[in-house]
Amino acid sequence: MSADELLAGMAALSGDAPAKSRGVTSDLTIDETLLLHGMGWEPVDVVFGVSWWSIPYGFWQWQAGELTEASTAFAGAMETATAELRDECARAGGTGVVGVSVEFAVHSRHVDVALAGTAVRRIDEKPTDRKARQNAAFVSDLSARDFVLLTRAGWEPLSLVAGASFVVAPRRSAGQWAAQKTQYVELPNLTQSLYLARERAMERMQSAALQARADGVVEVKLREGPLGNVGRTGVRVMQFIAVGTAVRLGSDGHHSIAPVMVVSLDDALRQFEATSLRQPG
Repeated sequence: MSADELLAGMAALSGDAPAKSRGVTSDLTIDETLLLHGMGWEPVDVVFGVSWWSIPYGFWQWQAGELTEASTAFAGAMETATAELRDECARAGGTGVVGVSVEFAVHSRHVDVALAGTAVRRIDEKPTDRKARQNAAFVSDLSARDFVLLTRAGWEPLSLVAGASFVVAPRRSAGQWAAQKTQYVELPNLTQSLYLARERAMERMQSAALQARADGVVEVKLREGPLGNVGRTGVRVMQFIAVGTAVRLGSDGHHSIAPVMVVSLDDALRQFEATSLRQPG
């Protein structure tokens, strides 16, 4: 953040609040708040979205392959929680949400997703324009710093996108177990199951980004590996979950960002005589 942006943010914060305004609640740090103000944005309120989707009883089975019901439950919970987050953002008067934390858990009987972030809006935006933007508020897990950097470069965040896949790893036969129990060998059943889960999850996340008319997905966070024993004992499930922010290039195209010197390194050299430091007498 440059000195001019810091001063602009401090000036915006020190101004008089509009009549009948409410206090601002934010989980942003002070420097992130100043950075937003320096770019002409302001935090509005902390918003939240949560959803629990059930998984049918007796779903986890012994058969190999992808468990599509669990993937569908995760997608439904993610979509519903995001919609609730947008609704809270619109009610608070924001036009987008930044710094969204994504928490989720997969259990034998349900999938739960919880989202929380800070609603933001442009300071000088007209009420009519703001109302129109509220109807399509963006949702992003980018930090306030990354959001400012992205918008400076001419890009805009659109929405959270996610993909999930859960695959049951087939069990080794008795002959395979006996032949491998004293050897250091790869377990192809686990490896191939994780690769299958990865392929399906990434396809779903990319499909969600295409539906949002995005040009790409950034800040992707992954969770992969064994889900653990769920449902019936002995069922080994490999999970792969990807969550990121879909972004799109603005109408003005990409802007190159030149580095800005924050701390000057060319201060005037000050010279003095060592004898001048001596105490008189």
